Amino acid sequence: MKIKVLIADDNSFIREGMRIILNTFDEFEVLGAVENGKEAVDYCQANEVDVAILDVRMPVMNGVEATRLIVEQTATKPLILTTFDDDEFIVEAVRFGAKGYLLKNNDPERIRDAIRSVYYGNNVLQDVIAEKLRSSLGSQPAVSSDAEPQCAIDLSPFTEREAEIMSLIAKGRSNKEISKELFISEGTTANYITSILNKTALEHRTQIAIYYLTGKIS
Repeated sequence: MKIKVLIADDNSFIREGMRIILNTFDEFEVLGAVENGKEAVDYCQANEVDVAILDVRMPVMNGVEATRLIVEQTATKPLILTTFDDDEFIVEAVRFGAKGYLLKNNDPERIRDAIRSVYYGNNVLQDVIAEKLRSSLGSQPAVSSDAEPQCAIDLSPFTEREAEIMSLIAKGRSNKEISKELFISEGTTANYITSILNKTALEHRTQIAIYYLTGKIS
């Protein structure tokens, strides 16, 4: 079964280019391409869309507001494709339920992997986005993805294993990568993440990364 994708971008060159790129992968079916957030919301309400790829800056309705409505009213999973100057929208988009945040200048394979990851229930927060997030919220200076991320929260409510997992999530690791690194099953990793979500009242793992790096819930 193919992953059903909607593309929303007001730039026709990017919109149609993305359609061409995704159609080169057999695993995707591009259902449509629309010009603004309102059209994206309407389309997701009327059709069974698995993943909606949303630009941030669009006329009529931007990608952040579209994310909120799509999450509230449909089963579609929003993936934000953004540019370097859109970082002020990151926290709000994640708070509204965006499942991924990716830069437009990625190669096609990276975008393919992000769509696939979001479809299968994971959250995607590209390293450079996490770094810009730390910077914009006045947190610690950015570090490389191989360095230990700067923790901005009190870890006392969490077990040692939960703290390890939060650190790895903040480094952009997937559940599979975390399981391999800590020598535990993916089911056990998922259970730890559920415990972290319950303790923090957060909703998904991307919010865990932001909370760990900035100390901010939303």
